[in-house]
Parts: sequence; structure tokens; C-alpha cells
Amino acid sequence: MKLAAQIFIGFSVIIGISLIDSYVNYNLSQKVSRNTAFLSKSEAIMRNSSKLHKGIIDMQSAFRGYLLTEDETFLDLYKEGFNELPQLFKEQKKLVENSASQTAKVDSINELHSHWIEYSSTLINAKQEALNTPVSNARYLELFENKLRKQVGKKINDSISSIFKNFDRSEYRLRGVRRDALNHSIERTRTFSLIFILLTIIIGVTSTFYIVRLISKRIASMVNLADNISKGEFAIVRDDKNDELTSLSVSLNAMSETLSKNIRELEKRNKELNQFAYVVSHDLKAPIRGIYNVIQWIEEDLGEEVSSQMRKYLNIIPERINRMEDLIHGILDYARISREKPLKEEVNVNRLIKDIIELIIPKGFRVELIDLPVLTTEKIRLEQVFSNLLSNAVKYSKPEKGHIIVRCKTLKNFYEFSVEDTGIGIDPQFHDKIFEIFQTLREKHAQESTGIGLSIVKKIIDDQHCTIRVRSELGKGSIFIFTWPKN
Repeated sequence: MKLAAQIFIGFSVIIGISLIDSYVNYNLSQKVSRNTAFLSKSEAIMRNSSKLHKGIIDMQSAFRGYLLTEDETFLDLYKEGFNELPQLFKEQKKLVENSASQTAKVDSINELHSHWIEYSSTLINAKQEALNTPVSNARYLELFENKLRKQVGKKINDSISSIFKNFDRSEYRLRGVRRDALNHSIERTRTFSLIFILLTIIIGVTSTFYIVRLISKRIASMVNLADNISKGEFAIVRDDKNDELTSLSVSLNAMSETLSKNIRELEKRNKELNQFAYVVSHDLKAPIRGIYNVIQWIEEDLGEEVSSQMRKYLNIIPERINRMEDLIHGILDYARISREKPLKEEVNVNRLIKDIIELIIPKGFRVELIDLPVLTTEKIRLEQVFSNLLSNAVKYSKPEKGHIIVRCKTLKNFYEFSVEDTGIGIDPQFHDKIFEIFQTLREKHAQESTGIGLSIVKKIIDDQHCTIRVRSELGKGSIFIFTWPKN
């Protein structure tokens, strides 16, 4: 049986158990949701009941306070309840619409409260008339004797309170039943979930152990082959099983053979490149030196016979020869960057730059070093970067105004170095162009420049997986900013 079929069967069993678990949990969750929704609704009913009862009591208190003190500020609370309670009754009826008994209780409370409103309004109006018109005092006294003293309002209020108690008692009883049902549903959900999770784990672990045991030895041999390939040992693995891993073995063997062939080709090409580099560094220099010697012989033999125009041409030739030698050295340096990997060592950047200053910075220049770190890195590469940047800063600055600032800022995984000068500056449109090989912004006869220095800097920094950029304007100096890895 193929691996795919075995894995499919194992996953099918696990998926089947998961589907059953999902179905059972879905039904139980529906019960939990219904009971939870009922309890939430019951909470709203009880809150509304409490507000309703409190509103009625507040109206009753305001009514009594007005009759006792004749202070009409009590009527503000009475009027507030008069306006708000109808909406509360409406909300309560909507909340209990599925319970006929609770709806009947709300209706009874509403009817009794309406009777009380009628009763209290009559007394309040009579009291207000008596205060405004003394002759109306007899009517208020009659109502006072026939209704207030006979506790008509109290009886209505007692009935309302009694119905509220029955209403709340019934709601609490229903909540208790639903809460028990909710707890039972939650417990069943936990039990079934635990059972199905254990089944899934057991079957999953068993299936995984079986499949891992079945293929681990073969995969280990393939991993060993891949590891050997990464080390340059291009062996093959033998696999006589007829399944999906056999195809992988065949592919790995083919890759090993192809890589072995390609590596041999690359070694051959590298040897040819090294030979080419030898020819460039030696054979091309010989005719250049020969040309230089011929120029010297001409000057020595002809002497005063050479015209001023001819001497001007003869003086240009050594400059061009020196430029050609610089180009050859620059090409060789550029080609060696990726092939040679220097060892890493602890580098004090402050001391490194001071050594460079002694070699290439004229005495008229002022150099500031700010917050330079000590780090472990490829010293020769970092030295090449700073040498080229500092050399450029000197080359394009006037010695009497020469001022160079080298500083460092610490980032999360990198150091950010900057080399700032007071030179001629660079037009923003050329900020990207200057990092291309053989690109220089000065006339070749006006300033010695091969156009390779910044290309070498860019290539070194790219090999470090870092970045370099320039901020500059014509006549305002330049700031070269590059990152360098901490480790």
C-alpha cells in the first residue's frame, strides 16, 4: 500500500471522529446558547422589574411628600415617573411575551397603577385648587376623608407590591431551572469533548508513530545524502521501495549527479578566471611599462628638439598609463571581493580609522571620530570601505577647508556608519549612478578617478547584506551612510 493511501486512511479516521465531535458539540452548544440567552433575558426582565417597581415607589413617595409639605418640587419626581413608566411597562411586556402567566402579572400591575394614577391625580389637583382658591378646600378635605384616610392608595400599592413579589418569585424559579439546565449542558459538552479529544489524540499518535516508524529510516538516509551534498560530497542513496519516497530518492540522486558535474565545471571556470587575472596583472602591465619607457627614451633622445605641443602630448601619455594601471588594479580588487573570505576578528573601529588617516589623509584636513564601536567582523573588508570613502572625501575637498566627520549610530542588528565631508558635493540626480562600476562624475584628465572605488564599496556592503546611500547637494559636501552587521 502506498504511503498516500495509508496517510489518507489515518486522516480519514481522525476527520470522522472530529466531525462526530463537532456535530455533538454543535447540538450541545445550541442548548447552552438557548439557556444562556434565556438567563440573559431573565436578567433584563429582573432589571426592568426593579426599575419599574422603583419608579412606582418613587411616584408614591413624591405624592405623599407633596400632600404633607405642599412643596411642588416633589411633583417633579411624580411627573418623571408618569412619563417614563409607560415605556417601562411596554418593554416589560415585550420581554415576557412568551410567558402567559408573567404577562398577566404585568397587565395586573399596569391596571392597578393606572387606578393609583387616577386616585393620586385627583388628590393632587384638589390640593392645588385648595392652595390657589381657598373655597375649593372643602373638596380636598372630602377626598382626603373618603380616600386618603380610608387608605385607598395604600391598598392599591400593597396589591402592586404583592404582584411584584409573585412576578419576581416566578422569574427566579424559572431562572433556577434554566441555570441547572445550562450547567448540565456545559458538563455534557465538557465530557463529550474530552472523550473525542482523547480518541483523536490516541488515533493520531498511533497513526503518526506508525507512519514515522515506516518512513523515518528512509528519510534519514535522504537527509544524510542532502547533508553530504551541502558539504560537497556528491554520493547517491539506494531505495528499492515503490512509493512516493522512491521518486524523491531518484530526484536527490539526479540532483547530486547534476551538482557534482556543475561543481567540476565551476572549478574549471574558476581556474580559467585565475589564469585570466594573472594575465591581466602581469602580461598587460608589461606593454604598459614598455610604452612608458619608450616615452622616456623619446624625451631623452630628442631633448630640446621636441616642440611644446609634442611635449604636451608626451606628458598626457604617462597620465593615461597610470590611469590604465589603476583600472587594472581596480578590476582585480573588484573581482577578488566575492572569492576571498577574510577571517573575522575583533576590530576597534576608532583605531582602524586612525591608521587609515595616517596613510591617506593630508595634514591640512581635520577629522572627527564620534561614537565608533568595537566589533567582531572581517577587518580587511571594513578597512576597504572606510579607505575608499575617506579617499573620496580627500580627493574632492580643498585641503585648506577639509573637514571629515566619521560617526556611528547603533541599531537593533546593525551599526550605521556615516562619513561626512565638506567637498564639492554630488548632484542628487547622480546619487545612484556613482555606485556603478567605471562611473565618475569628474573629467578623467581633471581628477584621478577610475570609477571603481565606490563600486567596490557597494559590492562589499552588498555581500554583508547591508545598505549604503548618499545625502548630498552640489557645493554642500556629501554624507555617505552605510550599515554594517554587529556580528
